[in-house]
Amino acid sequence: MDELLAKATQGVDVDSPDAFLQIFLNLMGLVPWAALFWWSVVFVVVGALLGWWRGRTLEGVVLALVLGPIGWIVVWLRPRPKAVPPPLPPRR
Repeated sequence: MDELLAKATQGVDVDSPDAFLQIFLNLMGLVPWAALFWWSVVFVVVGALLGWWRGRTLEGVVLALVLGPIGWIVVWLRPRPKAVPPPLPPRR
């Protein structure tokens, strides 16, 4: 924890008014943004495939985007939508 605090406060005057912003930006610089982006893309693609297979593509994408792999489970456990037959032609 001391190492993280040292990295977060590196080069920051803690008495200055913008110390919070500088510490926040230092912490955000430690986050592996590229890895998070690509994992999110993988989650959404798998969610879209599961949703397409279950007949709920948009729902699979949204749930995977919001919940990640937990969204896959939600899409998997929801029942498939029932097929609605086309309407009959009008009688003459």
